[in-house]
Amino acid sequence: MTYRIRRSEAPEGIVFALSGDMDAEHTGRLEDLLRTESSGPILLDLQELTLVAREAVRLLARAEARGIRILNCPEYVRRWIAAERNVPASRSV
Repeated sequence: MTYRIRRSEAPEGIVFALSGDMDAEHTGRLEDLLRTESSGPILLDLQELTLVAREAVRLLARAEARGIRILNCPEYVRRWIAAERNVPASRSV
């Protein structure tokens, strides 16, 4: 399956809807988009995301720490984000 990022504007802020399989390559693409976005609050909608790699989970954890809201997050991804936050920096490589 392919990976897509759709950007839209909503009353709550800028929404990036992610779909497909998110691996290390795709994580970099999303990171670039988030870095350049300056139009207001950002939301990541994971409703159509089918698979995530560890790099993607790390990005999601960093994004949340920066105040980006994550919507429709599968429970296994939510638990994985929480676990990544609890890993000491020296072990998170």
